[in-house]
Amino acid sequence: MTPHISRKTRVAGATAAAAALLVAGITAAGTAGASPAPTAAPHGGAPLALSTSHHAELLSAAAAATAQTARELGLGSQEKLVVKDVIKDADGTTHTRYDRTYASLPVLGGDLVVHSAKGGAVKGVTKAAKADVKVASTTAKIAPKAAASAARSTAVKSLGVKQADAAAPRKVVWAAKGTPVLAYETVVGGVQKDGTPSKLHVITDANTGKKLFQYEGIETGVGNSMYAGKVDLASKKGGSGYELTDDSRGGHQTFDLSGSESGDGKLFTNSTDTWGDGKPSNPQTAAVDAAYGAQQTWDYYKNVHGRSGIKGDGKGATSRVHYGKDYVNAFWDDSCFCMTYGDGQGNNKPLTALDVAGHEMSHGVTSATAGLEYSGESGGLNEATSDIFGASVAFYAKNPAEPGSYFIGKKIDINGDGKPLRYMDKPSKDGQSLDNWSPDAGNVDVHYSSGIANHFFYLLSEGSGPKDANGDHYDSPTADGSKVTGIGRDKAEKIWFKALTAYMTSTTDYKAAREATVKAATDLYGKDSAEVKGVESAWTGVNVK
Repeated sequence: MTPHISRKTRVAGATAAAAALLVAGITAAGTAGASPAPTAAPHGGAPLALSTSHHAELLSAAAAATAQTARELGLGSQEKLVVKDVIKDADGTTHTRYDRTYASLPVLGGDLVVHSAKGGAVKGVTKAAKADVKVASTTAKIAPKAAASAARSTAVKSLGVKQADAAAPRKVVWAAKGTPVLAYETVVGGVQKDGTPSKLHVITDANTGKKLFQYEGIETGVGNSMYAGKVDLASKKGGSGYELTDDSRGGHQTFDLSGSESGDGKLFTNSTDTWGDGKPSNPQTAAVDAAYGAQQTWDYYKNVHGRSGIKGDGKGATSRVHYGKDYVNAFWDDSCFCMTYGDGQGNNKPLTALDVAGHEMSHGVTSATAGLEYSGESGGLNEATSDIFGASVAFYAKNPAEPGSYFIGKKIDINGDGKPLRYMDKPSKDGQSLDNWSPDAGNVDVHYSSGIANHFFYLLSEGSGPKDANGDHYDSPTADGSKVTGIGRDKAEKIWFKALTAYMTSTTDYKAAREATVKAATDLYGKDSAEVKGVESAWTGVNVK
């Protein structure tokens, strides 16, 4: 029997608490209610909604011209460009994102974006690394085994474990910080203290053995009708029943790990097209929320930003639920292109809330576009991006059982005290997040330095001072006591997405994020617009000048 999509599956569930994640966030736009109607971009800077085939054509055309583009940019003879993504605006401007190699070695921090006018003339270039990419020699003085051993030691110390497994190091050019150097990148596998898998990337100078940098490859964050009530769910009918496969959204599938911490799990199937009962004791319940969250996130990116899937290629990701035992977190893993959710304390509070699903999938969008390094200030911006879009997904869905909020983790009680995990109007209310930028921001855990951008986004959307919406009371201060007038969540979302996809790179810090969002607002609304002034005012409000 030919499979078909069931678009109106009804899912039973209790309208219980909405979940968020240790890394999932919630944002909103405009007034903290329904999103206002999209505002036209008078200067044609809005990204076009590209079909999968059109996006593929743009990628192919850019790939065919990389040698010419490298010459036009004045790159060295040993440098080559590798196309990563292409965004096209309504006025014909294209923003082509490239990774770079040097003597066939990957250049970490070598990514750049070329902004070209409709006729092909280069309007500007945004580079992750300012220095020229070149090294004296590509012959390493340190053996790969020594680099691997050093990386293992770093992981053992960082993760607090007795041993860790290191993959074979790959030789790279490290250009993200200062003068480019020949280096090794070693990925060390392990387990973080909370049970989250670890893929620690350690960068080691290939000539001195000195550790240059490290970052975590697993991006953690915080679906099922346990939270969303009865929802319409897309499934697929075959000859012997139904499966949680959504062919209308790139073939997204939902799998059951059944407590395992490895493997792909088993695809959820059912004899009928009714899934779950709203109780955590039913394994299907968490699967419903995860599938529903992926569905809403896909629709949000497609209908609001014109992006078809995480990579813009029309392909769906994968969701895995019931990871481990008593695992109070969720995470995105780019290597499997998948989201994974734990069941929370006592395995009774799955971290499958709508904003969490949006948060996790947004890590994938960031990886496919700006590639913000998951460490330092860029790591805080990476986390905030997932908070911003995770919340935006919740507002977009307009589900009364999971209303949008600027309070992150509002209903899952992840801390066991009934309080939200994070607060976007005043991040420091969680006791650890930063309200405003300071020179030490890059040394703070990315889940807390993200507060700076979360606070910026709230101010840009809603403005400073007290406000009540959707049953929540907000009161947002500013670093200098200034008054900030919000421009609305709808506009704020579009500005952040434009900045992420067109102007941010792997090394973007908070100062560069201000520049990127000002450029994005200028593209969308005009140089002297209220929106540009709003962006500038909101950044000043969090001490980013």
